[in-house]
Amino acid sequence: HTGAVKSPTFTLVEPYEIGDIRAYHFDLYRLVDPEELEFMGIRDYFDEDALCLIEWPQQGAGFLPKADLTITIRPHNTGRALTLSPQGSRGEAWCAAVALEYK
Repeated sequence: HTGAVKSPTFTLVEPYEIGDIRAYHFDLYRLVDPEELEFMGIRDYFDEDALCLIEWPQQGAGFLPKADLTITIRPHNTGRALTLSPQGSRGEAWCAAVALEYK
């Protein structure tokens, strides 16, 4: 994706198209009750071809599928450092692809 990334803090989800990939950026910080995800049709976003990135996933406990990959972002010098932790074979495949890309 090129350009600005809009924070979905108030809308809960912001869609993006990255080439052939449909990506959805969720920010669940302001979610009052995880059941609200059912009312917004959360299951419709999680099909096989979609990339769903979720900030504050603990706010949606019990209504979100198991993560394929956990990305931890922390300050590092003047930028940020990322730690990728695969949670299954799909996450492992993504980590392997990233490793090849940034070797």
